[in-house]
Amino acid sequence: MSSLLPADFADLEPFAGTWCLPTEPERWARRMASTMAEMEPFYRAAFPRIRDALAYCDKFPLDDMPDQPRHLLELVHSVIMVAMCVEVWHQPKVIDSGAAELHRIGEPLP
Repeated sequence: MSSLLPADFADLEPFAGTWCLPTEPERWARRMASTMAEMEPFYRAAFPRIRDALAYCDKFPLDDMPDQPRHLLELVHSVIMVAMCVEVWHQPKVIDSGAAELHRIGEPLP
């Protein structure tokens, strides 16, 4: 089986199958379906690698990024999606948000 992520980020490969998601709605759904016990190890492993991951991804054009760097960028986007859950709310859902939902009608690149 081939790796989703570049070799320099092999330590994050155990999270790739779950968190390399191409769209924000998919990342949101994964966050909402995840427990803190699932999100915390991912966050703790991936957050310290964000700077290196972005530096790696910056070597490629956004509109023509090879698969492995694109998956790495998707993983970074997922880290961002779970950061507040881990650091502030200690739960997947935004505190005191009731039934509020936000639906993006456009997706940023990539």
